[in-house]
Amino acid sequence: MPEIKAEMRLPTQELRKDIPFYTKVLGMRMDSIYPADDPKVAVFSGHGLRIRIEKDAQESPGTLRILCEDPASFADGQTRLTAPNGTMIEIEPLNPPVVMPQTVHSFVVRRLADQAPWIIGRAGMQYRDLIPDRLGGSIIASHIRIPDGGPVPDMVHFHKVGFQLIFCYRGWVDVVYEDQGPPMRLTAGDCFIQPPEIRHRVLLASDNVEVIEIGVPAEHETEIDHEMELPTQHLRPDREWQGQKFVFNQAAGADWAAARLPGFKSRDTTIAQNTRNVAGVNVLRKGQGAAKWTAHDTDILFTFVMGGNMVLEGEGRDPHALEAGDAFVIPPGMKTRYADASDDIELLEVALPGAFETVIGD
Repeated sequence: MPEIKAEMRLPTQELRKDIPFYTKVLGMRMDSIYPADDPKVAVFSGHGLRIRIEKDAQESPGTLRILCEDPASFADGQTRLTAPNGTMIEIEPLNPPVVMPQTVHSFVVRRLADQAPWIIGRAGMQYRDLIPDRLGGSIIASHIRIPDGGPVPDMVHFHKVGFQLIFCYRGWVDVVYEDQGPPMRLTAGDCFIQPPEIRHRVLLASDNVEVIEIGVPAEHETEIDHEMELPTQHLRPDREWQGQKFVFNQAAGADWAAARLPGFKSRDTTIAQNTRNVAGVNVLRKGQGAAKWTAHDTDILFTFVMGGNMVLEGEGRDPHALEAGDAFVIPPGMKTRYADASDDIELLEVALPGAFETVIGD
């Protein structure tokens, strides 16, 4: 295949002023310059870029972002510069830390019957937002579906997150993960915890598969890894990514115990212990006893109704009749009661952090 190069053209009025800036300040290499008697064009390369600076070109000078591991050691520590040709230069960290916004607490009820729009997202999947206000940017909860099953047009990728959960609501999906062996099939009731930056790829899905995806913070980057091939050679089930382990929790054969809420029983997915308590995930079903008023002290408590129906009562609020597909968020300190729960009620409860106190009233 013949060699192909691409370059970005930028304007200038005085090329001789640009040469020392792009070579000495930005550390780029000058590859060509012409004509010799009165240079009007120079081509520079470096940092994964090829730039053609041309006298009197009509384009805007634009903005050039340079990402480096140690911004303080680049361009004498300057992070905002203007090149002689007018191009703005931004120096940014190559791998900035994930910023966790402070939670803006609110009481949220999202009903499937309200017909919130389904949006076409990454890899052709359909997304429904379960927390529209994102609690100030601290969390995103998405109801995701793929109506037509088969191979998923996905690539090996990873997410720069603090926490991410994939819970299968209906159908099944095959996913392969870095250092976790061959592809795994997630079926209804199963879940994955995807540690920060673990490489993975969605391979195959059943018709009408639906999953609940939780991401913290709400806005986070997804990057494609063009080099890694999955599955990887090594099997490392105990590997940690930023203190978190990969978890594949299956519903079949799970143990059930008394839940934190009277009148319910719960299944612990082990996510709290495998994320060092960053988050906890439990499935709740109807248990013994009557429902009571309770309040909690965790930062975020999100619940998705997977089956059955109930009435969510909140102190000072109108009651909400909920059914499968609905979701809600209860802020810390707010008194609520899960009343009139049907025998087939099933709830997905996600808490951040995972260990917290529940105060039980009457």
